[in-house]
Amino acid sequence: METAKEQAWDYAIGIVQVDGIKPSDDFLTLVEKEKRGELTSEDIREVLVKKYTVKEDTTGETDA
Repeated sequence: METAKEQAWDYAIGIVQVDGIKPSDDFLTLVEKEKRGELTSEDIREVLVKKYTVKEDTTGETDA
């Protein structure tokens, strides 16, 4: 029997897929680890923020 946490993740992923968006394999791996208790929701948030945060160039140079 699925836990409430597993049901919530399955529902959320299903809603995204209805819109034609496929979650990345990396994201799905994080979700599975969270379902098993190996990660927390906060751990997932930290991984995603670190992965998708654009670092500001402090040198004043721009890519051309």
